Amino acid sequence: MAVFGENMSQLDFMNKDMCITVDDDDNVTGAASKYEVHVFDTKRPQGTLHRAFSVFLFDEKGRLLLQQRAKSKITFPSVWTNTCCSHPLHGFSPTEVDTPADVASGDTPGAKRAAVRKLKHELGLETLKPEQFKFLTRLHYWAADTVTHGPSAEWGEHEIDYILFAQVSAKDLGEVKPNPEEVDACKFVTQSELESMLEDRSLLWSPWFRIIASQLLCGGAHPWWGDLKGAMTSEKFVDKTTIYAFSPPFNHDNTKSDGNGNGGSSSSSSSKRTTKTSAAAAAAAGREGDVGNATAASAEPKLNYEHVGCYRPCTVGSTPAAKQGAYGKLKTHEESKVSQLCKVDEVFTALLFKVSSPLKGQVDPLRFGPQLKEDVEFCDAMLGKVSRSFAAVIRQLPADLVLDCLVFYLVLRALDTVEDDMNAFDSVDQKLFFLKDFYEGALHNDKWKMQGVGEGDEALLLENFGKVSKVFQALPKHSREVIDDINKRMGAGMARFVALDLGQGTTSTEEYNLYCHFVAGLVGEGLSRLFVATNYENPMVASDLHTSNCMGLFLQKTNIIRDYLEDYVDGRAWWPQDVWKKHATSGDLGEFSKPESRAQALACLNELVTDALTLIPECLVYLRRLDNDQVFRFCAIPQVMAIATLEKCFNNPDVFTGVVKVRKGLAVKMIVDSKTVAGVEQWFRTFALSIKSKVNPADPSAAATIAACDVCLSLTTDARPLLVRLTPSWVPPLACFALAAAAYTRQGDEDDAPLGQRLTALFNGSMETNQACALAATLVAATFLLLYALSSFRVLKPPSKLKAA
Repeated sequence: MAVFGENMSQLDFMNKDMCITVDDDDNVTGAASKYEVHVFDTKRPQGTLHRAFSVFLFDEKGRLLLQQRAKSKITFPSVWTNTCCSHPLHGFSPTEVDTPADVASGDTPGAKRAAVRKLKHELGLETLKPEQFKFLTRLHYWAADTVTHGPSAEWGEHEIDYILFAQVSAKDLGEVKPNPEEVDACKFVTQSELESMLEDRSLLWSPWFRIIASQLLCGGAHPWWGDLKGAMTSEKFVDKTTIYAFSPPFNHDNTKSDGNGNGGSSSSSSSKRTTKTSAAAAAAAGREGDVGNATAASAEPKLNYEHVGCYRPCTVGSTPAAKQGAYGKLKTHEESKVSQLCKVDEVFTALLFKVSSPLKGQVDPLRFGPQLKEDVEFCDAMLGKVSRSFAAVIRQLPADLVLDCLVFYLVLRALDTVEDDMNAFDSVDQKLFFLKDFYEGALHNDKWKMQGVGEGDEALLLENFGKVSKVFQALPKHSREVIDDINKRMGAGMARFVALDLGQGTTSTEEYNLYCHFVAGLVGEGLSRLFVATNYENPMVASDLHTSNCMGLFLQKTNIIRDYLEDYVDGRAWWPQDVWKKHATSGDLGEFSKPESRAQALACLNELVTDALTLIPECLVYLRRLDNDQVFRFCAIPQVMAIATLEKCFNNPDVFTGVVKVRKGLAVKMIVDSKTVAGVEQWFRTFALSIKSKVNPADPSAAATIAACDVCLSLTTDARPLLVRLTPSWVPPLACFALAAAAYTRQGDEDDAPLGQRLTALFNGSMETNQACALAATLVAATFLLLYALSSFRVLKPPSKLKAA
């Protein structure tokens, strides 16, 4: 005789089996394939409601038989759960479709026949009969399979679940023979053993079993397992009229809740009542409480990291690609094209930079073999999309370090996107969960993804994060440990600030420094550890956490200072209140954006810039310690960009009306010069001198600003070529103007003799005086500009081998 399910794959079952679809009152509405009812998408974010059964099989000792679902299962693979969980189906004879009368009698023969069929198929149990099962009640629940498919899981369960108990002696039960296509493991456990297993975070559990175990089986006012004999021999726990509706734990919830952790409930009618428990209660494994009386506020929810859920419609491609928040929506203050073109040294450097491409990419798509080629290429392409600033300096790192730092950056960028999104999450608790869980739930699950969070390329990164996870898992162990550790600590640090009202900035400078440490100082520490772990730098680089932290703080404080208006508009500002309230005349940080408050705004701005400048000595110490040229450039370029940005922001009212940016030509020039310690120190010196020259003696921070600049000047030397040092700043633009004028006057000139003939005429004196003067001036200007540009572009000094004390 043919055995049910013989030679059928999981996908075969999904397409062939016809589940019984029902409404909230458990009235049959039709049938649909197992595949169709389990799909979670934008049209059916909770799938299709259908019938199911859950068998709890006990032996004569009162032990419960558990199974671990096979890892090949499409929904909820590898999770531990009750003895058997499956579906009564359409099309069987005798029928597995129970009528309202079947339920009212408590007999439910259809569900029991289905249980016998599936216990034989899954566990090889051939002796069980329908009359050995006891129907207790029905549960209405849904849950997204985020353990397998990430927070935007496309699979899940939405069921009215018939609870069936049975108690059979081991002798009568016979041998348990798990079907490897369905079950990976099974075991009998006592109640205390189950409770210990539920506390073990290394084990995965089905969400329905956690709900049942915590609220009815082991917990609640009258736990079923506490009186197993009464459950099997009396009507004590039988409820034929109630459908207990459980919302999923919010970390399983892929739709919006009502704010109290409660999702939808079954409809009420005069023939039955509907009881609803909270998501927080359902999430708390082993916590007792009456069904229907638990509330989200009654206790801190005990979350299970394996189940994270935040399903929303995909936003990629449906909206214009943009950055999050106010980024890209504010005015950008840039110098005019004419002004930029007059910077002849920058123009020349930019042209040579484009031609020579000194930052050679080292990303090898085949570093981890052809099987990960596509994932590595995705990571590399995504780096260029989410970061123009860091993409080039990361890609030029050594070949056996570049992917470690690239993945590190993408992981932290993804975490930052979760932190920055102010609209996607239904509650603070939900965002807290994702921030704290990211290092464990996302990094180690290559099926993890998150939809509807972030915008533009950041959203694309989260929706395809499984590709990043695959590359991460292929990294050397030492790199994975560093990235894991920093990600965990950063997520926890971000979580400390999520619940705070930051509309008016941080409450204190101490809090401001702490936030900068969590989001940037830890990055400095992590990178230092990666440099040392890959043997590119001396162990001192990683052991001196103070300098690593200062490197990160210098960059983060610069960004916070520059982004005043953007952050204020987004409702998450970071300027410390104990600083800005000294200068403001009102209690509103937004006061500084008003023209009438410009003097106070600049005073506050300059104080924050000065605070950032005090970090320069530690930054220079760190840079002087680095030996590898590529690592040095990777660290140096962002530092030079930061001091350039501070110089641009200092005493600049444009900070309060938009976003200030460093000239592109200047940025390229700094990149070129940042290959040596001397070149980096020269830029620090240049910008310190510029800031010092802009200090207003009446500014409250004037003395402190000058002192910070003087410290920087004392630590650096002027390494510019002699021609550059001796040339006043107005000479190069004047030379450019002279060349332009000469070119203009030559237009329409009938004397179109070749340059060689004109030079001969100039030197033998046969050229007219006015023409000779014009040609000589042109030659002088052109020669000067060429020498000046070459002097500015050339390597300033060999790499300094001086080490910081």
